[in-house]
Amino acid sequence: MQEYFEVGQIVNTFGIKGLLKVKPFTDDLERFEELKTVYICKKNEMKKVEIEEVKYHKEMVLLKVKGIEDMTEAEKYKGLFLKINRKDAKKLPKDTYFIADILGLEVYTDQGQLLGKVDDIFPTGANDVYVVKDEKGKQILLPSIPEVLKNIDLEKGKVIVHLIEGLE
Repeated sequence: MQEYFEVGQIVNTFGIKGLLKVKPFTDDLERFEELKTVYICKKNEMKKVEIEEVKYHKEMVLLKVKGIEDMTEAEKYKGLFLKINRKDAKKLPKDTYFIADILGLEVYTDQGQLLGKVDDIFPTGANDVYVVKDEKGKQILLPSIPEVLKNIDLEKGKVIVHLIEGLE
């Protein structure tokens, strides 16, 4: 499992006082209020910054971080990603997982057939959809519903699914 994972991307500045406008990678924006620090990441460099204030604007999170006092300084961070340490992440309910932990897992049918690996997960109105890619690059889209998604085993690195009619 990854020690750090992305929680958002800095997409712009906001105002003249150095606020960072962040596109969050979570469905619960208030998780940002629980964070005291985040890491701003540029390639392989991670800069730890202290969060002073969290605000919201439309579907975006606005962060005021220590050391960024004006728009000019904030502009240097546009396009960069924010990461947190796993120990700082909100504890998830049973049978709920971080997307970062599911990506790359092997996907098998309940009959033992390898379908490929989880390549992406995207939300829809009703449920998430797992994008599974085989070794030839062919994709299969699997809805994250109880009839299809039978088991996620992080220890063994695999997902077990039942292919209902129309998914095969």
